[in-house]
Amino acid sequence: MEKFIVHKGVVAPLDRSNVDTDAIIPKQYLKSISRTGFGPTLFDDWRYVKAGEPGMDHSKREKRDDFVLNQPAYKNSSILLARENFGCGSSREHAVWALEDFGFRAVIAPSYADIFFNNSFKNGLLPIVLKEQEVDDLFKAVAENEGYELTVDLENQKVITPDNKEYTFDVDEFRKYCLLNGLDDIGLTLQHADEIRDYETRRQEQAPWLFA
Repeated sequence: MEKFIVHKGVVAPLDRSNVDTDAIIPKQYLKSISRTGFGPTLFDDWRYVKAGEPGMDHSKREKRDDFVLNQPAYKNSSILLARENFGCGSSREHAVWALEDFGFRAVIAPSYADIFFNNSFKNGLLPIVLKEQEVDDLFKAVAENEGYELTVDLENQKVITPDNKEYTFDVDEFRKYCLLNGLDDIGLTLQHADEIRDYETRRQEQAPWLFA
């Protein structure tokens, strides 16, 4: 998992509440568990005129000009600005994979669905909770400034604007540690690789019949 320490990126404003995981990544794409290749199908029903299917050449599909991620200013955005209850609906981890594969490193919103919130940390996506008024201020700033960028400083738990205004956010210390060090569940386990090998060696000596 890629470390998250400080990230600066263009903000894409998704001015919708209660964005569910089926909108983030529709059900027909859930057959794959590769964790990659989902970027072109992120917000599929909103980005494209017609529904897509796995295996299609998504670069040739007709796009909706009015959707934010189809607009040139947000083509390379890496911070998503959203409204309350982002990531509600079913518990599909593919939603986080799709956001990451598109290029997002962080999401900023007033609130999240619990399962999406937890899945984000496990996959290296930082879900930042700010107050509704602070989110409103950021939506206004993005609307007034094309290519608006924010800096997310995880170590100091701050979102910093181009004019150096700072918004602080809370994050669980263990989750923060994992993101700063690029550790998912497997990475955390492998920190104990020596102890695991020692246990396996002892176990083979104590009960060799189990390994016959």
